Amino acid sequence: MIELEGIRKSYQMGDVEMPVLHGIDLTIEDGDMVAIMGPSGSGKSTLMNILGCLDVPSAGRYRLDGIDVSGLTKRQLSRIRGTKIGFVFQSFNLIPRTDAMRNVELPLIYTGTRGRQRKARAALERVGLGERLRHMPSELSGGQKQRVAIARALINEPSILLADEPTGALDSKSSVEIMELLVELNDAGATIVVITHEEEIAEFAKRVVRLRDGVIGADEPVRERTRLSA
Repeated sequence: MIELEGIRKSYQMGDVEMPVLHGIDLTIEDGDMVAIMGPSGSGKSTLMNILGCLDVPSAGRYRLDGIDVSGLTKRQLSRIRGTKIGFVFQSFNLIPRTDAMRNVELPLIYTGTRGRQRKARAALERVGLGERLRHMPSELSGGQKQRVAIARALINEPSILLADEPTGALDSKSSVEIMELLVELNDAGATIVVITHEEEIAEFAKRVVRLRDGVIGADEPVRERTRLSA
């Protein structure tokens, strides 16, 4: 599913080149659920942007679902983002004056896909919001807003779901509910990468990749994975 080989990334700050990633090798198989962790400045945000095709590496190779995306144009990267990657962010990014159905439909509107309402309804039912289809974001709890965001991320049936601090704006109960939903989706076959700084959240994953100073310091299976509540 994901193959990173020798990924390096540097940014130009005036006359100074600032290296951030120093040769990342990482493989994520189809159906895996991986948590990426690291302190501030470790490079995890940069790695996330590369995984999400929001940025390109300075060197190295990135294959996503068999496609080498390292040297694609901005238009080609945009297409990859729209068809192969579902994004879930900490801040939900919902349109305030638009109900849950319309928020979930948005990616399909951009691509001109037919049957948008049917697909949006199915996505919302999949995340347990079948009775909240016409609710506005202001009428939803934080956990429900994140479920809408996850439904929107799933609407194009992406190859990978990339969740960047998906529980960062939620209370502990809602955080557990969202992670349990992601585990359910993973058990159903979804490939999921979670960026987090919380050990409790990482323990829902199957593997934890730890970054430090732009390199992978550890890549280990989760021995006592947190599972669904009884």
